[in-house]
Amino acid sequence: MGKVSVYFSFHSEQNLGDQMGKVEATDVAVETDPKQGGEAVVSFPPVAQAGGVSLAPPTFVGSPWSTGLFDCHEDKTNAVMTSCCPCVTFGQIAEVLDAGELTSPVGTFIYLLMMPALCSQWIMGSKYRTKLRTRYGLVEAPYQDVFSHIFCSCCSLCQEFRELRNRDLDPALGWNGILARQQGMQYGYPHATNPPSVQSMSK
Repeated sequence: MGKVSVYFSFHSEQNLGDQMGKVEATDVAVETDPKQGGEAVVSFPPVAQAGGVSLAPPTFVGSPWSTGLFDCHEDKTNAVMTSCCPCVTFGQIAEVLDAGELTSPVGTFIYLLMMPALCSQWIMGSKYRTKLRTRYGLVEAPYQDVFSHIFCSCCSLCQEFRELRNRDLDPALGWNGILARQQGMQYGYPHATNPPSVQSMSK
């Protein structure tokens, strides 16, 4: 014998003064399966309706960025560098996102070649911005990746640089520098990548 399914609907009405509210649920299924000892299983539709308003859970659009698109003042050194040489910042970001496969000098050179070519550097910029968002589940806001790099390329690069830095992946260190820092922290040397302090000889 197969499953036996019974479908029913119920309505409840409640008078609130001169207003009447109505809540409706449809297609509530009660199933019994002889193979499972005749236990009844009640299932509800994934989307309930209350007064014509959908109660479905909202779609996840992504986590917020750690800094805003126009918060370039939070890292003034990077902001100046990016405004003068955006290709350098892009190369640093690309090296980290590619785990060292695309080195910073190569990424810088590619971006530099695409800048005079009808300002087509936004193609590479938006590609790596999408890659960063996908990896960390970031929201595509306040603009789409393509428009961010067409109209606000320097601000976009600065935001991506800060996002990686805030995740302990400082692009300024390079991929090898990041690995050295992580290994140093693993073995109890949190300042492994910092230069030694100034030393002097005494008589």
